[in-house]
Amino acid sequence: MDLNTPIKLLPAFKDYIWGGTKLKKDFNKKVNLDTVAESWELSAHPDGQSVVSGEEYDGCTLEEYITKAGKEVLGTKAHAMDYFPLLIKLIDAKDNLSVQVHPDDEYALLHEGGYGKTEMWYILDCEPDAYLY
Repeated sequence: MDLNTPIKLLPAFKDYIWGGTKLKKDFNKKVNLDTVAESWELSAHPDGQSVVSGEEYDGCTLEEYITKAGKEVLGTKAHAMDYFPLLIKLIDAKDNLSVQVHPDDEYALLHEGGYGKTEMWYILDCEPDAYLY
């Protein structure tokens, strides 16, 4: 396998109550849901994994791909991680999102069996009166 060749991933979709239709309408996401709150573009999370599309690993989840192809496909720092640590998603929040609390690593490892969650948001589009707290 050529490590310089990108793989194509199909996203996992989430239909939370606050979702809208922009991901289908404006971003041309192909999904059989009426509303789409989130499109998990890069995910090995157990609640929604990206799936490889095409070539040798077609149909494999991202986690299966990493297992079969080897952690070296993730670069030199991945060997220190127990699992793939990134989740990249597109969000269409037509309504207010639910309140969320993301613990630090110490609490999450002790109580949730995983690492904490750090977030970064990049706003692609919004309504004129939209805001973040």
